Amino acid sequence: MRGQALMAVLLALGGSVLATEAAERLTGDTLRRAVSGKTLYFRTPVAEIPIRYRPNGSIHGATSASLAALGGESVSSDTGRWWVVRERLCQQWKNWLDGRSYCYKFRIADGTVQWQRHDGVTGTARIVSQ
Repeated sequence: MRGQALMAVLLALGGSVLATEAAERLTGDTLRRAVSGKTLYFRTPVAEIPIRYRPNGSIHGATSASLAALGGESVSSDTGRWWVVRERLCQQWKNWLDGRSYCYKFRIADGTVQWQRHDGVTGTARIVSQ
């Protein structure tokens, strides 16, 4: 439960579902290409949390020590892995979110990524090519 605090507090507070009528849904290979080798900056009310999606399926995320502590995390950066299952991007951290895996649906509208986690948490992010 402690590990869920960082992403639940920081990410969930940062987003609300945007109108998805005109949004393009990312699935399968399109979703994989959209994030592979890129950094997604997940928006929160306090800061953006960058998560780097490497082509080899690994991820790296980092935030300030104070934000990590606020979220109940013992580390300010973490690594893990990501993969795509049909219309969802799944990821699992070594430490963050108690090491549990979570899957997200993504849509893009006007350059903004709208995401919804499988448990209903929503938010926005932006994708930056590296």
